[in-house]
Amino acid sequence: MELDELLKLIRAVSDSELTGFKYEAEGVCLNLKKEKEVVTAVQTLPAAGVSQSVMPMQAAAASAMSEASADSEEKAAGTKEAEQKGFLVKSPLVGTFYAAPAEDAAPYVAVGDTVKKGQTVAIVEAMKLMNDIESDFDGTVAEILVENGEMVEYGQPLFRIA
Repeated sequence: MELDELLKLIRAVSDSELTGFKYEAEGVCLNLKKEKEVVTAVQTLPAAGVSQSVMPMQAAAASAMSEASADSEEKAAGTKEAEQKGFLVKSPLVGTFYAAPAEDAAPYVAVGDTVKKGQTVAIVEAMKLMNDIESDFDGTVAEILVENGEMVEYGQPLFRIA
């Protein structure tokens, strides 16, 4: 097989929908494979000087972000009140909060339960890893500050222990 023929064959496979091609003849063995390209969508905030035609597409995202920051401010106000009435168990990482070890299982703790330092009170899932959240304090669960399945941030209060 000549080099020109080989290059034509490579181009033909590359331009086609084939993901693999194997050719054997006259002592020549050619095995071509191509990986499918994976495209990941990334949302970014517009930079200064972006044309106005792009801005309407970002308006919905901006309003959602402002609503989220308003919710964060309300939660922060609630956090200050909680700190005044007890100790806070905070999330050590960003992830999804789970109050129970499984969907059909009883929650680790409920309001009014007595907890000891080091006792598991919840799970935060991050990157498919389940991380036990332990109480840093002895006391009684006075308040559960997040809902089951809710996304939590690093340092976000999860429980108030009185």
